[in-house]
Amino acid sequence: MVFIGSWCGVTATLCHGACVEVDSDTEAVASEGFKLGCISCKKRGEVPSVAVVNWFFKGSDEVDYSPLYTYENKQGEVLDPRFYERLAWNGSKQTLDLQDGSIYILNVTYNDTGTYVCTFERTLMYSNYEFQINTTKLIHLNVVPKLTRSMASILSEVMMYVSIIGLQFWLVVEMIYCYRKISVAGEEALRESE
Repeated sequence: MVFIGSWCGVTATLCHGACVEVDSDTEAVASEGFKLGCISCKKRGEVPSVAVVNWFFKGSDEVDYSPLYTYENKQGEVLDPRFYERLAWNGSKQTLDLQDGSIYILNVTYNDTGTYVCTFERTLMYSNYEFQINTTKLIHLNVVPKLTRSMASILSEVMMYVSIIGLQFWLVVEMIYCYRKISVAGEEALRESE
């Protein structure tokens, strides 16, 4: 049995992928689509559970949060009229045991700038009792005319290319060294055989 990002039994027919919690991006481009990521991994994979995901939104000029979206029993519903026909479920599908509660906004507008709250209400079902776990994620979304790259992103890309060039140079030097060593050993073997 080999572990490469998922676990499978030797005779099992189904594999289950690993869950990794990744923070959502926070900068969306106007007039494009944008995924609001919300992942809440279960700590005990062998325990069956049911989860409900609720989203809330507070615009940058608003004081209170308003219900935005809910996903329960494999069905989603847009609750905020500002997002009708612009919001789609982008999370776990065909399961009640949700771990990815992401949603996708179509045709982002500047009015979508604000704070989004994603909540997971997970019920773990043990043989003798049920246990409730709630998880909340906060996402501050800023809508911009076009994406801007941060200085850290630019520096990391430059460092990647410098590393690649440096490693290739080291590989060439190592190959020349090995070739010379093999060549010298071959010449010595020829002299000894004469």
